[in-house]
Amino acid sequence: MDSMNAQEERVPNRVRELRENKLMTQAQLARKAKVALRTIHSVEKGMNCRMDTKRKILLALGLSFEDKDQVFPPVSRPMGFPTAH
Repeated sequence: MDSMNAQEERVPNRVRELRENKLMTQAQLARKAKVALRTIHSVEKGMNCRMDTKRKILLALGLSFEDKDQVFPPVSRPMGFPTAH
């Protein structure tokens, strides 16, 4: 298997680092963000999530949505389009 399924794709983020800096458990962050504990666990493992989930996590960490690129760095992907000749 050369390519991973989109749902299995890992995207590095700083959620765990920021949560631990605030001395919060995964359960506390999940409760504050109003998401499932397994969602926090998956996000911290690098699984991708919806933009709305990212927003909830950012706000629960005391950040604004504008900080999203610092917590969830954009992933640069090569474009799969053929080049024009």
